[in-house]
Amino acid sequence: MFPEYRDKISTLKTQDAHFSRLFNRHNELDQEIRNMEAGILPGTSTEIERLKKEKLQLKDQLYSILRKAA
Repeated sequence: MFPEYRDKISTLKTQDAHFSRLFNRHNELDQEIRNMEAGILPGTSTEIERLKKEKLQLKDQLYSILRKAA
């Protein structure tokens, strides 16, 4: 996610607790969605779509923070 901001992401993860929480939650959602789609975890298509929307909102927030910090 955002390879052009790789260095800034590393910095923010250690210096900004809010960014770090958002980043970790985004990654948790990504793994949960993958597991549901693979059938490892139970999940309906509605649940998966809800998680994808939440993940997208987090990604938008992360991008906003990255742009401001750049």
